[in-house]
Amino acid sequence: MAAGKGDHGRKIIAENRRARFDYHIEDVVEAGLVLTGTEVKALREGKATIAESYASPEGDGIYLINATIPEYSAGNRENHEPKRPRKLLLRAREISRLTQAVQRKGYTLAPLRLYFNERGIAKLELGLALGKKLHDKRETVKQRDWTRQKQRLLRENR
Repeated sequence: MAAGKGDHGRKIIAENRRARFDYHIEDVVEAGLVLTGTEVKALREGKATIAESYASPEGDGIYLINATIPEYSAGNRENHEPKRPRKLLLRAREISRLTQAVQRKGYTLAPLRLYFNERGIAKLELGLALGKKLHDKRETVKQRDWTRQKQRLLRENR
């Protein structure tokens, strides 16, 4: 997804639209990321993808796994590795709460949106998610189709 202005002055870099289809999102948490200089410059170009990524509690914190931030186009030999695990910056209480939910209750930490906030700091919107069953996904598709059909009917009746 190309970089563009989002809601509340946010510049959205990448969005995981599939996550809301595949998971029931229980809670949303905003987290910072530990990034190198070339990663921030590459994010400003707006070419990151978080579609196949997930967050995982490991040791002392929570890490973003499998997110792709391509190498900075004007970078040199000191450029970053595109798929390296990136540490998420959260409060200790949030880390323990999310870790317990993942370990005990079988939740997943799904990244929903990667953006720059109003101050220009890269943030990740992380959802505490529970996987949907096949019949839940069918219900979501059915509801979406009905909403579209309703909108068409309202437009035709004007």
